Amino acid sequence: MKGGLTFNDITELVSYHAERKTPKAWFAAFAVASSGAVLLLAMLAYQVYNGVGVWGNNQPVAWGWPIVNFVFWVGIGHAGTLISAILFLFRQQWRTSINRAAEAMTIFAVICALIFPTFHVGRVWAIYWTLPIPNQMEMWPQFKSPLLWDVFAVSSYFLVSLIFWYVGMVPDLATFRDRAKGFFRKRILGFLSLGWTGANRHWRNYEKAYLLLAGLATPLVLSVHSVVSFDFAVSILPGWHTTIFPPYFVAGAIFSGFAMVVTLLVITRKIYSLENLITIDHLEKMNVIILVTGTIVGFAYITEFFMAWYSGLEYEQYAFLNRAFGPYAWAYWIMMTCNLVTPQLFWFKKLRRSIPVMFTLSIFVNIGMWFERFVITITSLHRDFLPSSWGYYTPTMVDVLTFVGTFGLFFTLFLLFLRFIPIVAMAEVKTALPESDPHHYEGDGQVASTRGRDVPYIKPSQGYQSYRGGSQSTPLSDDDENSSAA
Repeated sequence: MKGGLTFNDITELVSYHAERKTPKAWFAAFAVASSGAVLLLAMLAYQVYNGVGVWGNNQPVAWGWPIVNFVFWVGIGHAGTLISAILFLFRQQWRTSINRAAEAMTIFAVICALIFPTFHVGRVWAIYWTLPIPNQMEMWPQFKSPLLWDVFAVSSYFLVSLIFWYVGMVPDLATFRDRAKGFFRKRILGFLSLGWTGANRHWRNYEKAYLLLAGLATPLVLSVHSVVSFDFAVSILPGWHTTIFPPYFVAGAIFSGFAMVVTLLVITRKIYSLENLITIDHLEKMNVIILVTGTIVGFAYITEFFMAWYSGLEYEQYAFLNRAFGPYAWAYWIMMTCNLVTPQLFWFKKLRRSIPVMFTLSIFVNIGMWFERFVITITSLHRDFLPSSWGYYTPTMVDVLTFVGTFGLFFTLFLLFLRFIPIVAMAEVKTALPESDPHHYEGDGQVASTRGRDVPYIKPSQGYQSYRGGSQSTPLSDDDENSSAA
C-alpha cells in the first residue's frame, strides 16, 4: 500500500465506484461487451439448429477450435484461485489487493470454458447424461471417457472457486450494506452479507471457513488442468502420449492466467484510481511469476523435442518435426516467440515495472498460449499414422465468431463485477496495514512498534475526500468504520 491510507480511506476509495452514478464510459464499454455476448448466443443457436458441421471440425481433425478454446479459457481461470488459495496459505500479504479481481476473472473464464465442451457434444439437450444422476433410461456416464473427467474436474473447480470468492466478500458486502441508501440496495446487500456484524464470533468462523476453502481449492488448482491434459495424454497419438503433459499444462495455465490478470488490472487500476492499492510492486511480483512459469513452459517445449529424439520412435520424431517445419510451422513459431522469448524481457527490473511493457507482453503471452493449445491439438491430428487420411484444418466463420463472442461474455461479466461488487478485498487489505496490529499505537502516538520493528506514526486522513480532492461520498466515522468493516 502507498499514500499512507487509513482504514477509512480504503473503504471510501473502494466503495466510491460502486455507490456513485454509473459513468457514461461504463455504459459504452458494456454496450460493446454485451454485443459480443449476444453474438455468442446467436452463434450457439445457429450451431444447435444446424449441427456441429457448421464448425471447421473434419476428418482427421475431429477436435478443432472448440477444444482449443476450452483449454485456453480453463487456463486463464487458474490465476485467481492460485492467488487466493496458495498465496493465502503461504501468508503472502501482497495478494490482498489483487485477489478479488483475480477470483472474479476465474469464475468468468470457467463459465466461458464450459460452453465449448457442452456444445461440442452435438446434442446439447442431452448433456445431463454426463451427470451421475438417476434417469428413466438407466444410462450412466462412461467414466472411462475424458469428457466425464472434464465435467467433474472443471465443475468442482467452478463451485469451490465460486464459494471461495463469495465467502471472502461477506465482510465487504456488509460494509456496502451499512452504507447503502436505497431500499432495494440495502435489502439485497443485507441478504448477501448473511447478517454479518463484525462480531468476534463472526470473524472466527469466517477465518476458519476461508482457511478450509483455501486448503480445498489448492489441490484443485493443480488437478484441474492436469485432468484437462489427460484428454490428450491418455491417447496413443504421437505428440500427445506423454507424461510431461500434466505439469506442463499446469505451468502454462498459471502463465496465461497471470498474464490476463496483469492485462485487466493495468487498465482497472488506472480507470478507477487504485494506484495506491494496486501498486507497481504488486504488478512486478506478478511479472516475476510470469517470468518463472514462462521459463518452465519454454523448458517443457525443449524437453518434448528431446524426448521425441531420445525415444527413437519415428512417429513421435515426425510429429514434432512436423510442428516446427510442417504446414502449421507459422503457428508453432508464434507460440515459441510469445511464450519463450518475450517473457525473458522481465529479467530486467526496469521492464518489469514499466506499465506499457507489461501490458504489451501480457497480451503477447495470451496470444502465445492460445497458439500453444492450437498447435498441440491440430498438428497431432491433421497428420497421424495413415498418410492417405492427412488433411488441413481451417476454422469457419462460426468458429471465429463463437470465440470472439466468449470474450464478449467474459468482459460483460467483468464489467458488471466492477460496477456492483467491491473491486478490492477491503477487509483483507486492512489486515495487511500496520494499524491492524493491536500494538501499533503506543505511548503518545509518535512511534508504533509493529512486530519488532519501528514504523512512523501515520495520522488518519480526512477520508476519501482528501484522497480524491473532494467527492460526494460521506466518510465514515472511526466508530462506524471499525464496527461495520472491522
